[in-house]
Amino acid sequence: MTNALLNSLDNLLCDDFEIIVVDNNSGEEDVKKLCLDHANMTLIQSDRNLGFAGGNNLGIKAASGKYILLLNNDTEVDANFLQPMIRVLEQDSSIGAVSPLILYHEQPDTIQYAGYHAMNPLTLRMSAIGQGETNTGQYSVVRDTPFAHGCAMLLPAMVIADVGLMEERYFLYYEEHDWCQRIRKAGYSISFQPQSKVYHKESISTGKNSTLKTYFLTRNRILFMKRNYNVIFQLISMAYLVLFSIPVNTIKFISRRKTKHLSAYWDALIWNLTHKTKERWILS
Repeated sequence: MTNALLNSLDNLLCDDFEIIVVDNNSGEEDVKKLCLDHANMTLIQSDRNLGFAGGNNLGIKAASGKYILLLNNDTEVDANFLQPMIRVLEQDSSIGAVSPLILYHEQPDTIQYAGYHAMNPLTLRMSAIGQGETNTGQYSVVRDTPFAHGCAMLLPAMVIADVGLMEERYFLYYEEHDWCQRIRKAGYSISFQPQSKVYHKESISTGKNSTLKTYFLTRNRILFMKRNYNVIFQLISMAYLVLFSIPVNTIKFISRRKTKHLSAYWDALIWNLTHKTKERWILS
């Protein structure tokens, strides 16, 4: 899968770029073979799994470019996908991040992401604009969006130096949303560039219905709320969680006999009761 991405990057219509692959302690013995097939690639091997945030942070700290692109290894790209995003950032220094149009790899005419709707402060959920729609060019204009997509997002290195790296406590899910919140709080906007296209093989690493996903989505929604909402919104969101969300999800998992998901769900709730919110990690 990683090799397929690197093959697509080999065809980029761009001369001045570096590729950094972070092996997040995968345990794969043949990972070094990628270096033989892709001479312009730098491999960083972590001695432990740092999660999505920590793994990306390793790559960011090793990068030397004016712009830094985060790109999931379960993606493939068009040869000219990079220039339109760079153009957005070059034309407006107030833009702190930009994401491309993201399409499903197995259904390349179907949209996964064309920007995000605003997050619901009560449920701490949001939806991607255009998700599941056939791509007919209906989202063809560069525009602001509340959040970039962690699977593919381009940022100026100076913005990362300003706001700091991704918060590693998230480990998986919501870390890029937290990052985007900090980027916007620092006075930058976030853009969607439909002229850039990325093809995503969604949920390959965690599974579409895994207990890992249940745990981290539940845990990190609450962590996100504690880090980014004021006291009034926290109280409202906690009331919704206690009076509605927890009873409904508990009954749902019990009725469907998903005991492992129920355990993961409650482990996530307990984690938030026993862990304090950590301050952001500033890039030094």
